Amino acid sequence: MNYIGSKYSLLPFLEASILSIIDKDCNVFCDLFAGTGIVGRHFKQKGFSVIANDLQHYSYVLNQHYIANTQVLPFIKLLSQIPELDNTAAPQRKHVVCAYLSQLAPQKGFIYQNYCAGGTAGQEHERLYFTDENGMRCDAIRIQIEDWYQQYLITKEEYYFLLTSLLESIDKLANTASVYGAFLKKIKRSAANPLVLQAAEHSLEDGDHQVFCGNSNKLVGNIHCDVLYLDPPYNHRQYAPNYHLLETISLYDSPPLSGKTGLRAYAHQKSDYSSKAKVRQAFEELIRNANARYIFLSYNNEGLLSLADIEAIMSTRGSYGVFTKKYNRFKADKTENRNHIADSTTEYLHYVVVQ
Repeated sequence: MNYIGSKYSLLPFLEASILSIIDKDCNVFCDLFAGTGIVGRHFKQKGFSVIANDLQHYSYVLNQHYIANTQVLPFIKLLSQIPELDNTAAPQRKHVVCAYLSQLAPQKGFIYQNYCAGGTAGQEHERLYFTDENGMRCDAIRIQIEDWYQQYLITKEEYYFLLTSLLESIDKLANTASVYGAFLKKIKRSAANPLVLQAAEHSLEDGDHQVFCGNSNKLVGNIHCDVLYLDPPYNHRQYAPNYHLLETISLYDSPPLSGKTGLRAYAHQKSDYSSKAKVRQAFEELIRNANARYIFLSYNNEGLLSLADIEAIMSTRGSYGVFTKKYNRFKADKTENRNHIADSTTEYLHYVVVQ
């Protein structure tokens, strides 16, 4: 998934830096602003028990699968619905279920009616986030997944696997430049491909993993971990409006929509870390209430907090240090913020050994 601030390309840097500081007896890794869960997934595979949290529900879905799911998904109760499962080994059944969902008859549900040309034709705001076919396929799949879950035909683990598979599959077909803050005027080539539900990757590393969906500053005082990893928003760009469509697909709650892009209400999801007036106080509170042996903060050189502020705040908890790494900018920056002219930025990994 193409995601603002993704740390995928920085994983080797993060791993090497963090492991060079922490003791070998550290077992619990907390990713407090988890996003797509890429960092938590990485440290899960390194043997850590992972705590993941994010304010966005689509992130909660992704992390429920990638972090919390540790067992093979047998889809036992779907045997009566999908006969092919009976002759399929348990580890391969997820592919059979995804194929079944991909072949469902399209439905003119909420996504088609509000985010596709056919569904919004003649309305005040005509939208083109997906082709009509893909919007209807998305609706059909999402409705079936929910129906199975409400009838107890799939487990919680199977439910979040299927939702993750849908979010990742439909995201690849979005008719956008990168994020959902706007759609393109004409269907681009990749968005014209038909929706086929691709099974999400499934990591079986065992561990005592936990996933939350809440305000990080309110949650941090109730979490105890060895390593606290922080990757909050850096700038004024809020995540909720940029990924509102994934939020709606994950919840499928038919919310009231507004404006040209069909935004759902997101006042309750606005981050203080994207506010110049609020970010310092929020960060001070977070660091003060953290229950961890080590605290790491990913932040770049264009963030709202200054390097001096970060050092001063983190130093109140112990011995401070920092690692740096240059990397290529997220590709949406040049189109969304013309003030950015550099092709690369500097990532800082601040840390404090808590005393």
